[in-house]
Amino acid sequence: MTVPATKGTGKRPSLWRNREFVALWSGQVISTLGTQISGTAMPLLVLATTGSPSDAGLVGAAGTLPFLLGHLPAGPLVDRWNRRKILLVSQLVAGLALSTVPIAMWLGVFTIAHLAVAAFVQGMCFVFFGLAERAALPLIVPASLLPTAIAHNEARSRGAALIGPPLGGMLFGLGRAVPFVADAVSFLIASVGMLFIRSDLQSRTAKPVESLWQATTAGLRWIWRHPFIRAAVVLIAVSNLVFHALILIIVVLAQQHGATPTDIGTMLGIYSGGGLVGALAAGKLHRHFTPKAVIIGVNWIWAALLPLFVFTSSPLMIGVIGAASAFVGPLWNVVIISYTTLLVPNELLGRVMSAAMTLSWGVMPLASVGAGLLLTTVGPTSSVLVLSALMLITAVAATASPALRHAPPLPAHDEVLGGR
Repeated sequence: MTVPATKGTGKRPSLWRNREFVALWSGQVISTLGTQISGTAMPLLVLATTGSPSDAGLVGAAGTLPFLLGHLPAGPLVDRWNRRKILLVSQLVAGLALSTVPIAMWLGVFTIAHLAVAAFVQGMCFVFFGLAERAALPLIVPASLLPTAIAHNEARSRGAALIGPPLGGMLFGLGRAVPFVADAVSFLIASVGMLFIRSDLQSRTAKPVESLWQATTAGLRWIWRHPFIRAAVVLIAVSNLVFHALILIIVVLAQQHGATPTDIGTMLGIYSGGGLVGALAAGKLHRHFTPKAVIIGVNWIWAALLPLFVFTSSPLMIGVIGAASAFVGPLWNVVIISYTTLLVPNELLGRVMSAAMTLSWGVMPLASVGAGLLLTTVGPTSSVLVLSALMLITAVAATASPALRHAPPLPAHDEVLGGR
């Protein structure tokens, strides 16, 4: 694996003097904010249109189905295609898809199926953009600054998640089409930032020609040969299942207690605020914990916090409990993404990331559908208890896992590792 060297002396550059990183990061601040706005509005629009949590779950599943279907084949394509073009086209297509929703509403032909299709297209664009961005990042940012860049990306996402839901709820109150117009415009603005990226974002390491099937499964094979990564991916999958289902459940729980769309947006903003604070802290905290301490410890924190949702009827307190659980998430992300990015050869990085995301994010459609079914059959309170039990089992399994108990330390920032 090769990483970009620091120019001139051995002195570390400032990340904010890296024009291409700033262009990419700034554009994604706007785009991610727009996604949070429309993401908050989607379940509210479905519930306002049909009143069915199951329909809201199905639309949520459509938006996350690309995580299951798209990640695995997208990996080798990201390693083969022009990554700069993938970044640009993904933004433009996602914006176009979202713009059809308000147009359909204004023409009086809007349907829930239309919303589901738009969510699916946006999700597929997210898959390609995310893989291309992660594979390109080591070619834009020096290895010594890579964990810091990843932490800034976490802060970007968490900050948008803090501001987006309250803004989405407020805009939805102004008009049902407004949040989707805002998201479409955000993608257009973000695409402009891609024009400032001029570097070659492809790895030029020589590699044998392989079939698309071999390329698609290469990431899975690599993960299988690394027990620590394999165990970590399984734990991420369970946590994604739990917390993706939890969002819809706490929205319905808050509605059951009389919360307005603005209240729900504020609640989700508070929830995300904990993630933003955690992301800002993760850039320094990751140096003080081993990967096994982060992975095992975070799962026990979540297992302790989830049952607390059933003891309050206040949207504010639901948001505070969510904020506490969200605080520790970025630390996990910084540790495991830094570990994987430094370990995997860059020419294989897209495929390994796609395989990991297929396994860990592919559960999200199941989470959305499962949340809708749980809400319909047992109600929000019992649904929280089901998720709490699953999280407790996961924490016990993490503690018992030999691969996690004997996990290697995070590679040094300036250490270049080859693949195995």
